[in-house]
Amino acid sequence: MLIVEDSVELSDLMRTYLVKAGCSVTAVQNAEDAISAYLLDTPDMAIVDLLLPGMNGWEFVRRLRADRPECAIVVTSVLDTNDFPEADAKLPKPFTRAQILQVLKDCVPE
Repeated sequence: MLIVEDSVELSDLMRTYLVKAGCSVTAVQNAEDAISAYLLDTPDMAIVDLLLPGMNGWEFVRRLRADRPECAIVVTSVLDTNDFPEADAKLPKPFTRAQILQVLKDCVPE
């Protein structure tokens, strides 16, 4: 799993939920570090915040989809979900543990 979230608190929360669900997680705070991470090892799923420093989430989602089409993309943000780019799942903030586990179940085959 790849988490791209500039809030350390939210990133740590998502990491905790996903690790407890048995996932291996890489968490980064910007799109540029996320690109470096997925070029080394393609994740099954990426959770991407839209409001990132540097390259924003919309640009990153396009880049990830082009570079790693097999990676499921989950978009998260405080913005209206109508403003989210096309993705495999949406995770509006604030989210719950149950919502994280549901997108994991929906997006990653066992």
